[in-house]
Amino acid sequence: MTTPLTVDQLRPRLGRLTVIDVRSPGEFGGGHIPGARNVPLDRLAQALPALRAAAGRGELAVVCASGARALNACEQLAAAGVPALLVDGGTAAWADDGGELDRVPGRRVRWAMDRQVRLAAGSLVLAGVLIDVLVPGVRWVSAAVGGGLLFSALTNTCAMGSMLGRLPYNRPRDSAGAFEATLAALHDGR
Repeated sequence: MTTPLTVDQLRPRLGRLTVIDVRSPGEFGGGHIPGARNVPLDRLAQALPALRAAAGRGELAVVCASGARALNACEQLAAAGVPALLVDGGTAAWADDGGELDRVPGRRVRWAMDRQVRLAAGSLVLAGVLIDVLVPGVRWVSAAVGGGLLFSALTNTCAMGSMLGRLPYNRPRDSAGAFEATLAALHDGR
């Protein structure tokens, strides 16, 4: 069972817990809760030893844009024996509540992953329907995308979001070094 933490509960505890942001490096760079560490969801397994060490020194709070990826991360952490709190509503709730967002210098603001997924899925569906006029049968691409979206909703996973998160747009050049530095800081308690 994942324990939810509202932004009102998070604010006074910021200095005493470690905030883990599981969004892509591009999303994280565009604005994150002050002091948060970026551990993208697709690299969570690689970060488990460092997260376990950090959890041994204090509480972990997991955040994403709105909460779905953070919930997935909390479930993975719980399965690995690492307790974590879920920041209810994510960075969107933090910003809506008047919280400041830190930005990585020199990084442009990236679209949130759910917006990127909606753009990609909508484009594929529309293209499938329009191209079907010229090439009968292409509409099944649209049906496959619809089926994928249905599966995504039922399982609370998102294969398209996972794929989009690996694109260079969402992985700035310096993100690999930043991830290694984050792991070292989490492991050493810095």
